Amino acid sequence: MITKLSQPRASLSDALVEEDLEQSTARAHAVKIDVSQNEREAPEHRHRKGQLVMASRGGVTCRVPSGMWMVPPQCGVWVPGGILHSNVATANARLFFLFIEPGTADLPDRCCTLSLSPLVRELIIEMAEQSVVAGAYAETMTTLLLTALPKMPVEDLHLPLTAEPRLDRIASALVEDPSDRSTMRQWAKRVAMSENSLARLVQQETGLTFGRWRQQLQLIIAIRSLASGATVQKVSADLGYESVSAFITMFKKALGASPAKYLRNFDR
Repeated sequence: MITKLSQPRASLSDALVEEDLEQSTARAHAVKIDVSQNEREAPEHRHRKGQLVMASRGGVTCRVPSGMWMVPPQCGVWVPGGILHSNVATANARLFFLFIEPGTADLPDRCCTLSLSPLVRELIIEMAEQSVVAGAYAETMTTLLLTALPKMPVEDLHLPLTAEPRLDRIASALVEDPSDRSTMRQWAKRVAMSENSLARLVQQETGLTFGRWRQQLQLIIAIRSLASGATVQKVSADLGYESVSAFITMFKKALGASPAKYLRNFDR
């Protein structure tokens, strides 16, 4: 059976810290949340159930100890049960959370971004928007969804994070001031390392080059800002680009679409 927990709520914390969520043994819960205040946050918490986060409007980021994920258009971020995580949404976000009972679907045991088919997206929306969901209709939707989800392709749009203190310092500084265009040599000097040593450390800890690691962070920030209503010009300036065209080129090369085209997918 699929259970809808409640009507849409503005508070992520209220909606995601829910006794019924943990007590229910239903195979899936679907929750819809319309966020009404800017960047509402659900602080670090964990669920017994796995969680899929999807946005039909606005944006939301998910953070776990090992990384940060942005929920892009047509995608959902999967967080397995038991993993400590937090969620931050933009003011205009319409979010859908699907909570799945452990062992009922063959989903990854790590956080990842899944590219969702139109069918899967519509099933999640339908489940969340039904005032009463029970019986054969619910079972059919549940079975179809839990069969289809494991077949969804995994996308690579996240920022690997690490507890390594020097990289944590750099990541925190870039999040605080994403317009900082310091070179790797300058960052290496700030953390008392050689440029080559920093390059090796980033590759070892994240699997990415320094440039790619920083670009991933900028993409996450850019998508989040665009989803909240910021203009391409403002996002470009906030990220420290000398021209809007340079930002658009980076964005299109990384994601296969211009910011304007990519953003259109946020509105359902």
